[in-house]
Amino acid sequence: MKPVILDVDTGLDDACALLLAARHPELDLKAVTCVGGNVGIDDVVRNTLTVLDAAGRPDVPVARGAAVPLIQPVREARHVHGEDGLGDLDWPRSTRPTDPRHAVELLRDVLRDAAATGELITLIPLAPLTNIALLLRTYPEAARGLREIVFMGGAAGIGNATASAEFNIWTDPEAAAIVLAASRDLGIPLTMYGLDVFYDVIVTLDQARALGGSPSAELAGKLIEKRSERFQSDGGSIGDGGAVCAVIDPSGLTTRECPVRIELSGGWSRGRTIVDTRHAADVANDPHGPATTMRVATAVDGKRYAELWLATVS
Repeated sequence: MKPVILDVDTGLDDACALLLAARHPELDLKAVTCVGGNVGIDDVVRNTLTVLDAAGRPDVPVARGAAVPLIQPVREARHVHGEDGLGDLDWPRSTRPTDPRHAVELLRDVLRDAAATGELITLIPLAPLTNIALLLRTYPEAARGLREIVFMGGAAGIGNATASAEFNIWTDPEAAAIVLAASRDLGIPLTMYGLDVFYDVIVTLDQARALGGSPSAELAGKLIEKRSERFQSDGGSIGDGGAVCAVIDPSGLTTRECPVRIELSGGWSRGRTIVDTRHAADVANDPHGPATTMRVATAVDGKRYAELWLATVS
């Protein structure tokens, strides 16, 4: 089994990812940490606990993390995820408590244990990178427990929060810049699962409506129906769930090694991930100095990942 931790701002697509990670037999979900993003931190925590209960995983520790970005004001996405962040589905809510530790402390402790045992963990951030930035700068030794970071965020050339920037990076670009720099310094392999592939793993409405027979399957179907309704289409992307698919089945994802930077100053381009596809000689002589080289997702086998998700959540 692959040990994983998810860091989430649970809206509709984070919920798709949580169901997959909680139920797939090849993943060992060690913990889930929460950060403000799609909705406020209280709703994120409530949604995360609710989804894990539906998945039959009340054993997974959940911790509350950063409520706000490092510098800029909170900017939520309730217009996409509903007022409660879970599509206003009126799903039965969890009543269990969170872990008493702050998310950064839970991450630190689980990763220290992983370093001690040699069972290294894949960290899958699906949200603004605030918690991860705080972790890597406050407890850099925790990186010894990481196998890799596979994050949903950014894009090679498109945006959604703005014309230039993807929501997770745009929400806290300083945190993203810190994570890239710290990962370069600490030798943590990075994979960027961005908007270039985010929308390409589609579950049809017919497939969604055929799901049932368990709380996990019923919630999964409702999530896709709600995403279909929001985007006025005949199906819905599993969104963040694709990043979890990429950890389970890496061969379904096409990537390219590229240096990447985060734009912090541009008025129109703030939060953009600058994916550098130039010749190596040009990259080496860039006046800004070294960027962080990572695997950037360029294409995905959408049908394959959709089938993987459906088989797991049902």
